[in-house]
Amino acid sequence: MRAFFPIFKRELFSFFVTPLAWVLITVFLLVQGMHFFLIVDHFANLRAEVSDQTPLQAFFGNTVLLYLVLFLLVPAMTMRTFAEERRSGTIESLMTAPVSSSAVVLAKYAATLVTYLAMWLPTLLYLVILRRTGEIDWGVAASAYLGVALVGAGYLSIGQLMSAVTSSQFLALVMTALMILALFILGLGEFVAQQGSLLHDVCSYVSVWAHMNDFASGVIDSRRLVYYACVVTVPLFVSVRVVDAWRWG
Repeated sequence: MRAFFPIFKRELFSFFVTPLAWVLITVFLLVQGMHFFLIVDHFANLRAEVSDQTPLQAFFGNTVLLYLVLFLLVPAMTMRTFAEERRSGTIESLMTAPVSSSAVVLAKYAATLVTYLAMWLPTLLYLVILRRTGEIDWGVAASAYLGVALVGAGYLSIGQLMSAVTSSQFLALVMTALMILALFILGLGEFVAQQGSLLHDVCSYVSVWAHMNDFASGVIDSRRLVYYACVVTVPLFVSVRVVDAWRWG
């Protein structure tokens, strides 16, 4: 695993020198800024009315804009991790170097995950703004950001696997988007499936909407942690096997 950090630094640097990275960061911050403004404006207009939510809960758990951003952001971030190297032929030199397949996969994944988390850092300013207008439950805030990190980590792992199985960036982007959309739609089944049925239990278990509602309320359910541990590790394991397949022909 000594090759992990050189590959990690190379991937991190290569992402930020591309125009795509800055376009994604700009669009992400603009959408999140608009998202935050709309929520604050909504709560400001409530005036004397009582709401059963806080702005923090609404921002992380109850608007589709959060999921729309993830749906657009993650496929674009992961589409080039392996597909571009396969298309350009640089993967051959990487595969013949004295590095393990797991080091390559984990280094690329760590670079995209760090980038994803860095994109969320400026949104901490929203907490500062909210703190100036009222009290904030910092435990709930930490739980909400943990949820965002876990959801992103799972989606990035899926996206990297899609990039590993194709040499086309566009195809990797489309497959990742379809996988994320499929999980999101399956999760919405909890609202239409019969209560107590197996389908309802499955849909509720994979529902990112339910997950983020819990995290945004300060509820850290061990079932959610196990689910995202699986969503992260299984695609990464398959990605390592795919890279091994390239190496051994």
